[in-house]
Amino acid sequence: MPSSYKYTIWGVFMAMTRSQAWDLLTKYNKEPFHLRHAITVERVMGWYARELGYGDRAEFWSTVGLLHDLDFEMWPEEHCVKSQELMRQVGVEEEMIRAAASHGWGHCVDIKPEHEMEKVLYACDELTGLIGAAALMRPSKSAADMELKSLKKKFKDKKFAAGCSRDVIANGAELLGWELDKLLDMTLKAMQAEEEAIEGAVAALG
Repeated sequence: MPSSYKYTIWGVFMAMTRSQAWDLLTKYNKEPFHLRHAITVERVMGWYARELGYGDRAEFWSTVGLLHDLDFEMWPEEHCVKSQELMRQVGVEEEMIRAAASHGWGHCVDIKPEHEMEKVLYACDELTGLIGAAALMRPSKSAADMELKSLKKKFKDKKFAAGCSRDVIANGAELLGWELDKLLDMTLKAMQAEEEAIEGAVAALG
Protein backbone atom coordinates (compact mmCIF):
# COMPACT_ATOMS: atom_id res chain seq x y z
CA MET A 1 0.00 0.00 0.00
CA PRO A 2 1.40 3.43 -0.88
CA SER A 3 2.90 5.27 2.08
CA SER A 4 1.64 8.59 0.76
CA TYR A 5 -1.70 8.36 2.53
CA LYS A 6 -1.55 7.93 6.27
CA TYR A 7 -3.47 8.55 9.44
CA THR A 8 -2.36 8.84 13.04
CA ILE A 9 -2.83 6.69 16.10
CA TRP A 10 -1.44 8.37 19.20
CA GLY A 11 0.54 10.67 16.93
CA VAL A 12 2.24 7.86 15.00
CA PHE A 13 1.77 7.81 11.21
CA MET A 14 0.47 4.53 9.83
CA ALA A 15 -0.82 3.46 6.41
CA MET A 16 -4.57 3.93 6.04
CA THR A 17 -6.28 0.66 5.23
CA ARG A 18 -9.47 0.29 3.24
CA SER A 19 -11.25 -0.76 6.44
CA GLN A 20 -10.19 2.42 8.20
CA ALA A 21 -11.23 4.55 5.23
CA TRP A 22 -14.61 2.80 5.26
CA ASP A 23 -15.00 3.46 8.99
CA LEU A 24 -14.29 7.14 8.39
CA LEU A 25 -16.79 7.29 5.53
CA THR A 26 -19.58 5.55 7.45
CA LYS A 27 -19.06 7.74 10.49
CA TYR A 28 -20.58 10.58 8.50
CA ASN A 29 -22.59 8.73 5.82
CA LYS A 30 -25.52 6.37 6.39
CA GLU A 31 -27.74 6.75 3.31
CA PRO A 32 -27.51 3.70 1.01
CA PHE A 33 -27.47 5.94 -2.08
CA HIS A 34 -24.40 7.81 -0.85
CA LEU A 35 -22.61 4.61 0.17
CA ARG A 36 -23.32 3.05 -3.23
CA HIS A 37 -21.92 6.11 -4.95
CA ALA A 38 -18.78 6.02 -2.80
CA ILE A 39 -18.23 2.34 -3.59
CA THR A 40 -18.85 2.93 -7.29
CA VAL A 41 -16.36 5.78 -7.56
CA GLU A 42 -13.87 3.77 -5.48
CA ARG A 43 -14.01 0.86 -7.91
CA VAL A 44 -13.98 3.05 -11.02
CA MET A 45 -10.96 5.00 -9.77
CA GLY A 46 -9.08 1.76 -9.10
CA TRP A 47 -9.90 0.58 -12.62
CA TYR A 48 -8.63 3.83 -14.10
CA ALA A 49 -5.41 3.64 -12.10
CA ARG A 50 -4.61 0.24 -13.55
CA GLU A 51 -5.75 1.21 -17.04
CA LEU A 52 -3.68 4.39 -17.15
CA GLY A 53 -0.47 2.86 -15.85
CA TYR A 54 -0.73 3.74 -12.17
CA GLY A 55 -1.27 0.20 -10.95
CA ASP A 56 1.13 0.67 -8.06
CA ARG A 57 -1.07 3.55 -6.89
CA ALA A 58 -4.42 1.85 -7.42
CA GLU A 59 -5.21 1.65 -3.72
CA PHE A 60 -4.55 5.36 -3.34
CA TRP A 61 -6.79 6.21 -6.29
CA SER A 62 -9.48 3.90 -4.91
CA THR A 63 -9.36 5.41 -1.43
CA VAL A 64 -9.67 8.92 -2.83
CA GLY A 65 -12.73 7.73 -4.71
CA LEU A 66 -14.21 6.16 -1.60
CA LEU A 67 -13.77 9.31 0.49
CA HIS A 68 -14.41 12.02 -2.09
CA ASP A 69 -17.92 12.83 -0.79
CA LEU A 70 -17.07 12.32 2.88
CA ASP A 71 -18.89 15.48 3.99
CA PHE A 72 -21.76 15.62 1.52
CA GLU A 73 -24.48 13.84 3.50
CA MET A 74 -24.14 15.90 6.68
CA TRP A 75 -22.67 19.16 5.36
CA PRO A 76 -23.86 19.61 1.75
CA GLU A 77 -23.41 23.38 1.97
CA GLU A 78 -19.76 22.88 2.98
CA HIS A 79 -19.00 20.16 0.46
CA CYS A 80 -15.27 19.69 -0.25
CA VAL A 81 -14.49 22.18 2.52
CA LYS A 82 -15.70 20.31 5.60
CA SER A 83 -14.17 17.09 4.26
CA GLN A 84 -10.71 18.64 4.47
CA GLU A 85 -11.27 19.40 8.15
CA LEU A 86 -12.62 15.92 8.88
CA MET A 87 -9.66 14.26 7.18
CA ARG A 88 -7.10 16.43 8.92
CA GLN A 89 -8.65 15.58 12.27
CA VAL A 90 -7.59 11.95 11.79
CA GLY A 91 -4.26 12.73 10.14
CA VAL A 92 -5.06 11.88 6.53
CA GLU A 93 -2.17 12.82 4.24
CA GLU A 94 -2.47 16.20 2.53
CA GLU A 95 -2.10 14.60 -0.91
CA MET A 96 -5.31 12.66 -0.35
CA ILE A 97 -7.14 15.61 1.20
CA ARG A 98 -6.34 17.79 -1.79
CA ALA A 99 -7.18 15.08 -4.31
CA ALA A 100 -10.60 14.39 -2.78
CA ALA A 101 -11.48 18.07 -2.52
CA SER A 102 -10.38 18.90 -6.06
CA HIS A 103 -13.47 17.29 -7.59
CA GLY A 104 -15.41 20.27 -6.24
CA TRP A 105 -13.39 22.70 -8.36
CA GLY A 106 -15.47 25.48 -9.86
CA HIS A 107 -18.56 24.96 -7.72
CA CYS A 108 -17.40 24.25 -4.14
CA VAL A 109 -13.69 25.04 -3.94
CA ASP A 110 -10.96 26.67 -6.02
CA ILE A 111 -8.67 23.63 -5.87
CA LYS A 112 -8.08 22.87 -9.54
CA PRO A 113 -7.39 19.23 -10.46
CA GLU A 114 -3.73 19.01 -11.47
CA HIS A 115 -2.61 15.37 -11.21
CA GLU A 116 -4.11 12.92 -13.70
CA MET A 117 -5.82 11.13 -10.83
CA GLU A 118 -7.53 14.35 -9.72
CA LYS A 119 -8.67 15.02 -13.27
CA VAL A 120 -10.10 11.51 -13.59
CA LEU A 121 -12.02 11.91 -10.32
CA TYR A 122 -13.40 15.27 -11.45
CA ALA A 123 -14.39 13.84 -14.82
CA CYS A 124 -15.94 10.55 -13.78
CA ASP A 125 -17.72 11.46 -10.53
CA GLU A 126 -20.84 12.86 -12.20
CA LEU A 127 -20.52 10.43 -15.09
CA THR A 128 -20.79 7.34 -12.88
CA GLY A 129 -24.11 8.72 -11.66
CA LEU A 130 -25.33 9.19 -15.22
CA ILE A 131 -24.29 5.67 -16.22
CA GLY A 132 -25.89 4.22 -13.10
CA ALA A 133 -29.16 6.01 -13.81
CA ALA A 134 -29.09 4.87 -17.45
CA ALA A 135 -28.47 1.28 -16.37
CA LEU A 136 -31.57 1.32 -14.16
CA MET A 137 -33.69 2.24 -17.20
CA ARG A 138 -32.60 -0.87 -19.07
CA PRO A 139 -34.52 -4.17 -18.89
CA SER A 140 -31.39 -5.78 -17.48
CA LYS A 141 -30.98 -3.05 -14.82
CA SER A 142 -27.31 -3.30 -15.69
CA ALA A 143 -24.56 -1.43 -17.49
CA ALA A 144 -23.16 -4.73 -18.77
CA ASP A 145 -25.14 -4.64 -22.01
CA MET A 146 -25.06 -0.87 -22.50
CA GLU A 147 -23.42 0.46 -25.65
CA LEU A 148 -21.63 3.75 -26.03
CA LYS A 149 -24.26 5.08 -28.44
CA SER A 150 -26.94 4.53 -25.81
CA LEU A 151 -24.91 6.38 -23.20
CA LYS A 152 -24.26 9.25 -25.61
CA LYS A 153 -28.00 9.54 -26.18
CA LYS A 154 -28.62 9.80 -22.44
CA PHE A 155 -25.80 12.33 -22.11
CA LYS A 156 -27.39 14.57 -24.74
CA ASP A 157 -30.81 14.36 -23.06
CA LYS A 158 -30.40 17.10 -20.46
CA LYS A 159 -33.71 16.16 -18.81
CA PHE A 160 -32.45 12.67 -18.03
CA ALA A 161 -30.61 12.46 -14.70
CA ALA A 162 -30.58 16.26 -14.72
CA GLY A 163 -28.57 16.34 -11.50
CA CYS A 164 -25.55 14.90 -13.31
CA SER A 165 -23.79 17.96 -14.69
CA ARG A 166 -22.92 17.58 -18.35
CA ASP A 167 -20.75 20.68 -18.11
CA VAL A 168 -18.59 19.12 -15.38
CA ILE A 169 -18.25 15.90 -17.40
CA ALA A 170 -17.29 17.81 -20.55
CA ASN A 171 -14.87 20.00 -18.59
CA GLY A 172 -13.34 16.85 -17.12
CA ALA A 173 -12.68 15.43 -20.57
CA GLU A 174 -11.06 18.72 -21.57
CA LEU A 175 -8.87 18.73 -18.45
CA LEU A 176 -7.66 15.26 -19.36
CA GLY A 177 -7.05 16.26 -22.96
CA TRP A 178 -9.52 13.61 -24.12
CA GLU A 179 -12.38 13.67 -26.56
CA LEU A 180 -15.70 13.40 -24.73
CA ASP A 181 -16.38 10.05 -26.42
CA LYS A 182 -13.18 8.63 -24.91
CA LEU A 183 -14.22 9.61 -21.40
CA LEU A 184 -17.72 8.20 -21.88
CA ASP A 185 -16.38 4.98 -23.36
CA MET A 186 -13.70 4.38 -20.74
CA THR A 187 -15.95 5.15 -17.79
CA LEU A 188 -18.63 2.85 -19.20
CA LYS A 189 -16.03 0.10 -19.55
CA ALA A 190 -14.93 0.73 -15.96
CA MET A 191 -18.52 0.46 -14.71
CA GLN A 192 -19.02 -2.74 -16.69
CA ALA A 193 -15.78 -4.29 -15.46
CA GLU A 194 -16.48 -3.40 -11.82
CA GLU A 195 -20.24 -3.92 -11.73
CA GLU A 196 -20.12 -7.33 -10.05
CA ALA A 197 -17.74 -6.08 -7.36
CA ILE A 198 -19.84 -2.94 -6.80
CA GLU A 199 -23.07 -4.92 -6.47
CA GLY A 200 -21.39 -7.39 -4.13
CA ALA A 201 -20.15 -4.62 -1.87
CA VAL A 202 -23.53 -2.91 -1.87
CA ALA A 203 -25.33 -6.16 -1.08
CA ALA A 204 -22.99 -6.69 1.87
CA LEU A 205 -24.29 -3.48 3.39
CA GLY A 206 -27.52 -5.30 4.20
